[in-house]
Amino acid sequence: MRAPMIGKVGPPLRNVIRVSCLGIGLCISTGIHAIVCARGDFAEQAADPGIAERLEWFQDLKLGLLMHWGPYCQWGIVESWSLCSEDESWCRRSIDDYAEYKRQYENLKMTFNPVRFDPERWAEAAHDAGMRYVVFTTKHHDGFCMFDTKETDYRVTDAGCPFHSHERANITYEIFRAFREKGFGIGTYFSKPDWHSEFYWWPYFATPDRHVNYDPAKYPERWQGFKDFTYRQIEELMTGYGKIDILWLDGAWVRPIANMPVEFESWARKRDWNQDIDMDRIVKRAREIQPGLIVTDRWVEGPNENYRTPERQVPAEPLAGPWETCMPMAASWSYVPNDRYKPVRELIHLLVEVVAKGGNLLLNIGPDANGEWDPDAYDRLRGLGEWMRVNGEAIYGTRTRAPYKVENICYTAGKDAVYAICLAEEGQMRPPSEVRLGSLRPDAGKNITMLGHPDPLEWKPVADGVSILIPASVVENPPCMHAWVFKIEP
Repeated sequence: MRAPMIGKVGPPLRNVIRVSCLGIGLCISTGIHAIVCARGDFAEQAADPGIAERLEWFQDLKLGLLMHWGPYCQWGIVESWSLCSEDESWCRRSIDDYAEYKRQYENLKMTFNPVRFDPERWAEAAHDAGMRYVVFTTKHHDGFCMFDTKETDYRVTDAGCPFHSHERANITYEIFRAFREKGFGIGTYFSKPDWHSEFYWWPYFATPDRHVNYDPAKYPERWQGFKDFTYRQIEELMTGYGKIDILWLDGAWVRPIANMPVEFESWARKRDWNQDIDMDRIVKRAREIQPGLIVTDRWVEGPNENYRTPERQVPAEPLAGPWETCMPMAASWSYVPNDRYKPVRELIHLLVEVVAKGGNLLLNIGPDANGEWDPDAYDRLRGLGEWMRVNGEAIYGTRTRAPYKVENICYTAGKDAVYAICLAEEGQMRPPSEVRLGSLRPDAGKNITMLGHPDPLEWKPVADGVSILIPASVVENPPCMHAWVFKIEP
């Protein structure tokens, strides 16, 4: 654990390579155990200088949009998981007959017709909120493809789907185009398991859980069929959808058995089956088409996990290497009627804490069956945007600065300043008249300002750091709500 920096402002920590004593954090959500990495060392994954450069670019973005969308939104249920025969809360079904349920679920393709789909509106709202990249679920575990794949007819562009005749039927293409035009980085979410593919869930056998339902070693030709199917689908996504910046791979149980960590044994190693789909081959081909592509093979330790993705949580300490917290803006990843969206204050505080610890925040919104976002999603984005327009310089392009967070103060480091972000208490509408920072002290004559207020603030040294005095006029009319940022000259 790094000791707090006391005294003069230190330089930004641009590349955190070693963090010790991190421990393990587990979060169970929609069938996934979110691993907050226990490894004390995160080796450089990017021997290619181009990848290393792109990871620096990624770490500068800070705020992104994730979208879970598929035909399941018509039922307002959790994405994919009700197809999985595991006795978990996220796998509940509305009828007792599993075979009939699966038939009805797969027939949702026949009624999926989101005629109000308007990706330009989404891109504009996300851009105005200060988001800088988007990750879209091109295929979730159920295998339904939101892109024009040639590998299966279980896709949005198939004649059996009413939306196939719409001019924007190739939903993935349209989303990527609209967001790219707004300057977004483009991320392709892709599920490695595919519960619709006969190469993964072979109809010859029952499907007792999330895993492949046959032993790949016993039936190598069938497993090779799945490897080739996956390879070709990712090749399609890398070829026909413009510049792709991130390949975001989900379904961590599809991996070589040799590097299955002990944390996964309770659910991912029920059988000693090797679900190796040769990610090196897939990534090599993907980067031939998309040079500089960042890959996150989630929770699979090795060269194809370029950054980590703790789910629904913020690590207690900075993680070694690049990382990203993925979090639903509401309670669920996919669209659920009357879902509760997190308040703007909570979202801002979440962003600030993630960034202070060196990560990015990827917030999820689930579109509904008509192709629309909940009005609350737009409301939250507007609130984020109002705050970011005042305080973005304390977020974008910053790196960590110890002690990261002390009580309600978070710290970030830019190239030319350190920022102290004071998080408002519940119901607090104005900043306090005095803020004490115990971890730094500028040199005499240096300025401290509040972002959004033009004039330097009065400050004085105290025994443990610095006391910043805020004029009554600023207290009464602060430049923003929810959190106030102080810029400290080095």
